[in-house]
Amino acid sequence: MTPRSGRIRLMGCALGVLVASIGVVDSLSAIAPAQQPRGMPPGPRPVAPASVPVATHKAAPSPASTAGASAQQHRALLDRYCVACHNDRLKTANLSLQGLDLTQVPERADLWEKVIRKMRAGVMPPPDLPRPPLAQYDELRDFLEDEIDRVAATRTVPGSVVLHRLNRTEYANAVRDLLDLQIDVTTLLPPDDSANGFDNIAGSLTISPPLLESYTTAAARVARTAVGYWKSPTEATYLAASDASQNLPLEGMPFGTRGGIVARHSFSADGEYKFSIQNFGIGSFIPGEQLALIIDGERAYVWPYRGVGLAVGMTAETDGTLEVTIPVRAGSRLVGATFIATNYRPSLDIIRHYDRKSLENNTIPQLQNYPAIGYLRIQGPFNAQRPEDSASRRKVFTCHPRLPAQEGHAASAKALAAFARAPASRDEAARSRASSRRSSPGIEASEGGCAKQILTTLARRAYRRPASAKDLATLMTFFEEGRRGATFDDGVEFALRFLLASPQFLVRAEREPATARPGQPYRISDLELASRLSFFLWSSIPDDELIGVATQGRLSQPKVLKEQVRRMLADPRSDSLVASFAQQLLYLRNLPATSPDGIFYPNWDDELRQSLKRESELFFASIVREDRNILDLLTADYTFVNERLARHYGIPNVYGSRFRRVTLPTEMDYRRGLLGKGSFLAVTRTQNFRSSPVKRGVWVLENILGTPPPEPLPNVPALEETKSDDGRTLTLREQMTQHRANPTCAGCHKIMDPIGFALENLDADGSWRTRQGGDGGTTIDTRVKLYDGQEVDGPVGLRTALLRYSPQFVRMMIEKMMTYALGRGLEYTDMPTVRAIARDIAKDDNRFSAIVLNVVRSAQFQMRVKAREAAPGTP
Repeated sequence: MTPRSGRIRLMGCALGVLVASIGVVDSLSAIAPAQQPRGMPPGPRPVAPASVPVATHKAAPSPASTAGASAQQHRALLDRYCVACHNDRLKTANLSLQGLDLTQVPERADLWEKVIRKMRAGVMPPPDLPRPPLAQYDELRDFLEDEIDRVAATRTVPGSVVLHRLNRTEYANAVRDLLDLQIDVTTLLPPDDSANGFDNIAGSLTISPPLLESYTTAAARVARTAVGYWKSPTEATYLAASDASQNLPLEGMPFGTRGGIVARHSFSADGEYKFSIQNFGIGSFIPGEQLALIIDGERAYVWPYRGVGLAVGMTAETDGTLEVTIPVRAGSRLVGATFIATNYRPSLDIIRHYDRKSLENNTIPQLQNYPAIGYLRIQGPFNAQRPEDSASRRKVFTCHPRLPAQEGHAASAKALAAFARAPASRDEAARSRASSRRSSPGIEASEGGCAKQILTTLARRAYRRPASAKDLATLMTFFEEGRRGATFDDGVEFALRFLLASPQFLVRAEREPATARPGQPYRISDLELASRLSFFLWSSIPDDELIGVATQGRLSQPKVLKEQVRRMLADPRSDSLVASFAQQLLYLRNLPATSPDGIFYPNWDDELRQSLKRESELFFASIVREDRNILDLLTADYTFVNERLARHYGIPNVYGSRFRRVTLPTEMDYRRGLLGKGSFLAVTRTQNFRSSPVKRGVWVLENILGTPPPEPLPNVPALEETKSDDGRTLTLREQMTQHRANPTCAGCHKIMDPIGFALENLDADGSWRTRQGGDGGTTIDTRVKLYDGQEVDGPVGLRTALLRYSPQFVRMMIEKMMTYALGRGLEYTDMPTVRAIARDIAKDDNRFSAIVLNVVRSAQFQMRVKAREAAPGTP
């Protein structure tokens, strides 16, 4: 069997199993939340089992007469302040409130939830229109919520999701936890589509034949690396960022080094590997310069430099590339190419010491600069052997086949002696050992038992449940095919390929009980609950403890569930809440594309970009790890900086590349919370890297107030520098005033723009400024009147004004967390649960863990609803 034919057969088998699995659970793909008539029609609905803790609103219904009187009062308020725009004729924002019966609010919950959301954020009525007294405004909002929640407390509408494929992040984390193997998933799988702000939304994680082939190819590469593939070399190239400073030490490199590149690389086998390093900066020379290849913190090779900026062994004709071939043992290792910082004194031969490694944005032919690294390429292995031991092999080979007592000892001793003699003879030893195993049926039987033990363990972890007899039969078929004419390790590797491409691994599918009726809620199994929990908190597969508790049927017990949630939050794997949830919530994944013009932002480089990202990650992680009030995301008086970022912010006495927590001085009050973080300011810039009041206003509306504005009109031109009648360049605020002259645009911009203008002292790179256009520019005016009438001045005033809506920010965070946890967008039927959670966590000071615990305890997380059957004739 050739490798190509094996891969094709593997892919075909995986596709067949996938199709079959979809057939078994095809009813799961019919709906995203539960399909039902609009609103909450009367009639009995199954209630959640008593054993399932469900977040519910416990307000008692009001007497009918009182409800009727209250409804009449609120109807009058709506008619006075709302119906002038939201009537049957105008239907502003496609919404009419005319004639709606306020004694039957739950019947149109879908519509009233939209009204509640706008009222919670205070954005309606629009600016410049009359508003009711605040007390009456709040009473109407509370009345609508209470009416909906009162009825919702008697019903269970958990919703449902379609088949949930593992996304790239989940796949990489699952491989890490299953095989103790770090992989660069971006080289194996295409990016995932996002929806509702996240890339783990089931409805957007489609499965296509090309994608399945990518997963199959990835499975083959991962399996080879995990078991130890040594038969043919591979190649990987790691590029240094074009604007990366190489005058500063890199994280992960030893003290006393500067610049270069660092990458984590998986060495598949014990053998020789060729390292190629592209060197920039030819033509300059610094006495004592040395370039070092570092592997896991140890110097593996050092090149001393000589005149004209060339390392020993390198000539100008080599295009500045250094090469060395050295032996490396199998495993995941941190590899770096860096300069030994033997000389920091200024060099008179160098005109200017640029922080950037290249001068692409400001080329001066005569300019010399320090030597720097362009890329690191790793090729191999050569003269290799399959490793006897590595972290991934210890995860895979939980059993080793025994040789027969009579003839196995001699064969085993001969093989071990051959391995001990010299690396060149180890292939012979492997062939000898394989030959001795194939010579006896007793050996094959022993191997079969060992293979079954290995695959049982792997399948239990990968499939997130105990392996069935059918699972093992399929895996053993692949083992036997891979073992035929090869070694025991080859058989395990081939079975592992199938396991990693199997729908049981790639797809999270929850089976419907045979007794469930269409539209009926039911509780998911404990094993399915374990998967939901682990992919929520770890973006990965459950560990052995969680599977064990679930297998015993104890995970759904409230006390046990709470213990497991707290254990998982304390585990380092919960860093995925920062690496995945927070990065997407705060748009940190957009930072790599942030690259301003070096002429206008000469201080911007890759170190600053990475530092801004790391600051926000550490800030969010502190909320998680310290279990703080989530309102601290807006108000916390501390941040995390290294020397590079501290210099950018103007924070004194911070040295080195290590991040540390600092308390913000009073004069930097504008840096408090998310609105003062450079990452937020950088990702809300224009295409030409100018601060954007509009994008900042949109970000606040979406992520703090939870009321995203409608999509902008198509083909809206970007703002361009404009002159006034007297030849003066208009300020950004004056340009935006002209833009708002379009009545279609004015409504939204009146809400968004003041928020963004209050932040204009903070530039697009996160630095503080008082003038637009440099020292000689126009003084920035940050005085604004917000949509709700509050007058503020600058970032501090804006933050204070937004804290008036802190309850809405808490609800928004709950919604985001539920969306991420469930892998689906929320519907109006989920809003009573959101409010119930908000009421509950308020008793616990809005702590992060309280949100997580309440989301996990909710009916939405622990239950599903059986899909309703399509009507006859429906496609």
